[in-house]
Amino acid sequence: MSELIYKEESYKIIGVCMEVHRILGHGFSEIIYQDALEVAFRQAGIPFQRSRPYHVVFKGEILPHQYLANFVVFDKIILEVKCVAQVTDEHISQTINFLKISGCKLGLLLNFARGSLQHQRLVL
Repeated sequence: MSELIYKEESYKIIGVCMEVHRILGHGFSEIIYQDALEVAFRQAGIPFQRSRPYHVVFKGEILPHQYLANFVVFDKIILEVKCVAQVTDEHISQTINFLKISGCKLGLLLNFARGSLQHQRLVL
């Protein structure tokens, strides 16, 4: 059995996300959870960048629009925050695309819209 990539870091991130969900509950918009995560990461001493832009290159040219990752945590984990009835293949594909253009190996896809926090690990 192979070891989970960035196991300690991802447990810390998910723990903070669970705390945010426990305190706020479900039903807010994504931006509120992102704001709360920013506060919680800062208070926990977890390094992060919010709304980190990435350029998309097509046939050797940088496209004019950037892709914004919700969070890059520990400078190596993409964190995508959703507040949807159900996580879809589109959400998974979006997170995988962030992994491709960022060079990060692990993406965490979190859904705050349910009674309990839903999270999924995506490895590239």
